Amino acid sequence: MTIKVYLVDDQELVRAGFAMVIGSQPDMQIVGQASNGAEAVEQLTVTDADVVIMDIRMPRMDGVAATKIITERSAELPKVIVLTTFDLDEHAFAALRAGAAGFLLKDTPPDRLLEAIRTVHAGDSVVAPSTTRRLIERFVDEVPEQHEPDTSQLTDLTEREREVLLEIAGGLSNSEIAAKFYVSEATVKTHVGRILAKTGLRDRVALVVLAYRVGLVHPTQT
Repeated sequence: MTIKVYLVDDQELVRAGFAMVIGSQPDMQIVGQASNGAEAVEQLTVTDADVVIMDIRMPRMDGVAATKIITERSAELPKVIVLTTFDLDEHAFAALRAGAAGFLLKDTPPDRLLEAIRTVHAGDSVVAPSTTRRLIERFVDEVPEQHEPDTSQLTDLTEREREVLLEIAGGLSNSEIAAKFYVSEATVKTHVGRILAKTGLRDRVALVVLAYRVGLVHPTQT
């Protein structure tokens, strides 16, 4: 199966570099490019893409706004990976909230970029634990403190599903969770699917946010 990738960045040289790396893979194909979010939003109505590589800071429409529009059109495809220059970019968390399946730094090694594309296409999310933790800390600091966190979205979860959610919030991949609980990766995927269905959330990124928001885990935990 060929993964159709769409590139969005206002720097032509950056797009060319990504296109060279991605286009060299036998299982990937570049299906289009855009220099800003508005152009991407328009072109993706007629361009079939599986994964969008989206810069954050661009003219006309930034990556956050474009991501929100693209993901609201469909909960399935395309999946959006947001690119940031700094791991503490103030827009990165906003992009995740807008529906991005993950984020990477622009200096991410080529092999990590390719792995991220395949991971997101497979239905998982790309969440760097350290970066996510710092972003979550900033997010939590901005949220009014609640004496009684709303845990209603966790009500239907089984004990094992809560355990899996806790590990997801810690940044563990499906394979790492499987190894920790001595179960198959397929079993973990089933748990993750059930957690998403019961909470009504889109992906692992949203699950991480939920776990912190309801107090299941805290920013100081490692």
